[in-house]
Amino acid sequence: MATGRCECGEVAFEVTGLRETVTFCHCSQCRRTSGHLWASTHAAFDQLTFTQDEGLRWYVSSDWAKRGFCGTCGSSLFYRMNDEDGIGIAAGCFDTPNDLKPGKHIFCAHKGTYYEIADDAPHIAQY
Repeated sequence: MATGRCECGEVAFEVTGLRETVTFCHCSQCRRTSGHLWASTHAAFDQLTFTQDEGLRWYVSSDWAKRGFCGTCGSSLFYRMNDEDGIGIAAGCFDTPNDLKPGKHIFCAHKGTYYEIADDAPHIAQY
C-alpha cells in the first residue's frame, strides 16, 4: 500500500494496486494545471481510499475528464476520465520513496519550448 497527500494535508489517501510506471503528459492543459508537466501513475478508483478529503475539490477540465486538487494549498493531485474506472495520481504526492519508473511521455508535440525530454522512455507525439 502507498500513501500520499497534498502539501497541507487536507487531502490524504491510501492506494493499493498502484501501477509501477509514470506517464509524463506534456499537453498545454497539463502544463497549465501543474506548472510544468503532469507526471502520474495510475490505479483503479476502488483501490483508492481517502483518509482525509476536507480540501478535495474537482475541476471539470474537459468534456471527458476532471482534475482533483486541494482547495486549500492548491496541490494538483488527480486526473480522472469520465468513462474509466481508474484514476491518475500525481507521482510527486506520495509520502515515501517507491519503485516508480518512467513509462512514457505523451503529447510530446505540445511540450514547452523551455525544456528537453531527457530520459529513454517512449516519446509519443500525441495520445
